Amino acid sequence: MFVIAGLGNPGRKYENTRHNMGFRVIDELAERNDIKVSRLRHEALTGEGFIGGHKVMLVKPQTFMNLSGRSISKIVDYYDVDLEELLVIYDDFDTDLGAIRIRKKGSAGSHNGMKSVVEELGSGDFPRIRVGIGGTGDKDWVGFVIGKMSEEEEKLTSEAIEKAAQAAEVFLSDGIDISMNRFNQRKEKKKKEPDEQEGND
Repeated sequence: MFVIAGLGNPGRKYENTRHNMGFRVIDELAERNDIKVSRLRHEALTGEGFIGGHKVMLVKPQTFMNLSGRSISKIVDYYDVDLEELLVIYDDFDTDLGAIRIRKKGSAGSHNGMKSVVEELGSGDFPRIRVGIGGTGDKDWVGFVIGKMSEEEEKLTSEAIEKAAQAAEVFLSDGIDISMNRFNQRKEKKKKEPDEQEGND
């Protein structure tokens, strides 16, 4: 069984904040695939169904962000989930607003929820999708991630959430490599102006 876990904070206060991108992608996946994420177990709201021909459990830890790993590790241990079949989705301010980044494995970076997951699992060797929320600028970090977004930011975020859900579906049906190739945006190289090209001196 595959496990897709989205990181966030429970409660209406945090519903549409930047720090709840993981929860919002889980909600999108649940709606797209007719899965109810409503059963409380292992300190998480969970729901089971089939996506891309694979049995999957969608997970929204209810421990608050900084303890997310406690819930996820319980699920991984209880169901004996291979870490290659665990996908964690979370917000990332090092990724541009509206963009997503997919990785096979890696460190937790500065994200406290991912620090908890990596610590509890004892490994960073699992796939993850980062949903970009952009940089904080001169704003307070805590206020930024749990703050509400402008209408334009919400539009870009909604598009990123849909892309992340699609990427998770491709991960399940075709594997992490194809998902990465299809959804990781490559920055285009700056084209030379005519007077920068050879022969135009």
